[in-house]
Amino acid sequence: MRSSNHLIGLLNFLTFLLSIPILGGGIWLSTRANNTDCMRFLQWPLIVIGVAIMVVSLAGFAGACYRNTFLMYLYLWVMFLIIVVLIGFVIFAYVVTDKGSGRPAPNRAYEDYYLPDYSGWLKDRVASDEYWRKISSCIRDSDVCRKTGRVVGGYPESADVYYRRKLNPIESGCCKPPTECGFTYLNETTWNPVNSALTVNNYDCNRWSNDQEQLCYNCNSCKAGVLASLRKSWRKVSIINIVVLILLVIAYVVACAAFRNNRRMDNDEPYGETRMEKSRPSWIQF
Repeated sequence: MRSSNHLIGLLNFLTFLLSIPILGGGIWLSTRANNTDCMRFLQWPLIVIGVAIMVVSLAGFAGACYRNTFLMYLYLWVMFLIIVVLIGFVIFAYVVTDKGSGRPAPNRAYEDYYLPDYSGWLKDRVASDEYWRKISSCIRDSDVCRKTGRVVGGYPESADVYYRRKLNPIESGCCKPPTECGFTYLNETTWNPVNSALTVNNYDCNRWSNDQEQLCYNCNSCKAGVLASLRKSWRKVSIINIVVLILLVIAYVVACAAFRNNRRMDNDEPYGETRMEKSRPSWIQF
């Protein structure tokens, strides 16, 4: 058990290094929030958790290497809170992104997205008028639809070529009308309606506009595309969080042993002495 101080020091150094991917994940979500997903509040929990793990890892490293009981005691309590928060965040991320995915479009390489396929807190937040005004404005300002345009030989790419493209969820949901509307392709962001009978079952067909400032930014398919993009982003980040969480739990268990070892040495307790054999047993045992 006397080697636990060295082990916890090593684990905390590794945990410090592993906090970098968490912080990087938050920064990555922040970048996507400014350019793609446009949900600016999602990255902050990860950034805060990443910074907290960095600080606590340094405290645990110093406490283990210098046998500072106060730092180890502080480290154990704060690390316990971080583990609980991280577990809660991982569960929350999986719960709110549990449902929803794209539907295959006939004779298309891309998928179409439908808002009823999603449910829960994240859908309600994205679809609310207050947030959607900000999100749609962000998508419009990011020029994501304009960037889908391709020119071949001085002309827009043909419909057959466009139908074979792998569009991301926002490009599919916001930059074109749903496939079932039956619109005729002119270019990536210009479509002409040809069969009004098919538009009855999908109100997005009437919301579509060839105005480059409107397109399908007010369509439910666009909201579904944002939800699908968020789902992919959160799932990728959650994988990193789970790996770091497992290592944090291992570090915490060894830290408890290191803390006990430090208290035993501070009290001049012989190695292996039990709590009941001490003249003044410690009130807190880990």
